[in-house]
Amino acid sequence: MTNNTEFDVISPDGIPLDFESYKSEAEARQAFKTWAKRFEFQGYYSSNNGRIALDDLQSNCRLVAIENGEQITKPW
Repeated sequence: MTNNTEFDVISPDGIPLDFESYKSEAEARQAFKTWAKRFEFQGYYSSNNGRIALDDLQSNCRLVAIENGEQITKPW
């Protein structure tokens, strides 16, 4: 049986970071780091619910595994 698990990172606003899912958890984690770097210049992430400090950004995002169409939240 093949493993068809894919991964997504969901922003604090509930939006996936990319249009495509990632093939591995490591790829998803790296995508988060790359995405978060975009906000270093301004020093925070501007969410629909207000500013989020960059140190708190990861804890406000969700790493999810997608197995058989079902999302399962994973710990960071």
